[in-house]
Amino acid sequence: MSATPTSGTAGAPAPQAALVLVAHGATARVRLAGGEDILARAAGRDLQFVCGDEVLCAYDAQHGQWQLQRVTPRRTALYRTNARGKSELVAANLSLLVVVLAPTPAPDLFLVDRYLAAASCAGMGAMLLANKSDQAFAAEGESGLSEYAALGIPLIRCSARSGEGLEELRLLLRGQAVMFVGQSGVGKSSLLRVLVPGSDAPVGELLRTTEGRHTTSAAQLYSLPGGGMLIDSPGVRDFAPAIDALEPRALGFAEVAQYAPQCRFADCQHLKEPQCAVLAAVSTGAISARRYESYRRLRRLRSELLERKPYERR
Repeated sequence: MSATPTSGTAGAPAPQAALVLVAHGATARVRLAGGEDILARAAGRDLQFVCGDEVLCAYDAQHGQWQLQRVTPRRTALYRTNARGKSELVAANLSLLVVVLAPTPAPDLFLVDRYLAAASCAGMGAMLLANKSDQAFAAEGESGLSEYAALGIPLIRCSARSGEGLEELRLLLRGQAVMFVGQSGVGKSSLLRVLVPGSDAPVGELLRTTEGRHTTSAAQLYSLPGGGMLIDSPGVRDFAPAIDALEPRALGFAEVAQYAPQCRFADCQHLKEPQCAVLAAVSTGAISARRYESYRRLRRLRSELLERKPYERR
């Protein structure tokens, strides 16, 4: 059943608050405050919206369609660097980023580090979800999990197949605005189907219009049965946080931020500067050598992308 527009000033339809469930180009499926899902198109070419955005929509009687008119201010936003080196908005209004990993495929810990850095710089919580708990992690993966535990990053071991850890996960997610991220094949879709029964409608179906079907591997938002919302995202092979969204001194690495104030120079990048407290902590083992290498790689990427910016403006 389609939503019924309400009248505003001088008989014009009154804008209604809505939540973006899935977006592709100028089209989005949104949920109105009354609970009805509708298809809406952007009112302007420059209007940018993503999964999780809170928006205002109004019915355009002349064209017989809903228009997405405005995006309300975001509380948090997750950005990435796209293939062209530019910042790209991924999701909005998250309170918790859940990085899903598993024994197979072997976890890319450098990818995990970048997600955690992005969450930290965006002001949202982050946790690890180790799926397929009926399998054992290789030594490198288990060592990585120990490093994260030492940093105080929450970790739940679970299995979508056996149900282990899922009740603990449900309690933790209750009332949160969550996004699942991680490599392809770690079982995000299996976890989603357990957490949100009936959540296997393809994105293309959700974005069907009279002009045909839009099919895309877009992020998609679901309501959690216990309260809150969960955004499922496509699996990735790589992820780079947007450089403009990174805190410049520590890049979102908590252990680097801990030691950075003790460095000799206030603008120390913790690479080869003299009397660098971060380098000293790495040499004593107080900071993990692997995590520090991850920091170095992200620092190098950030520098490369910043060097491109003056040329992009020409």
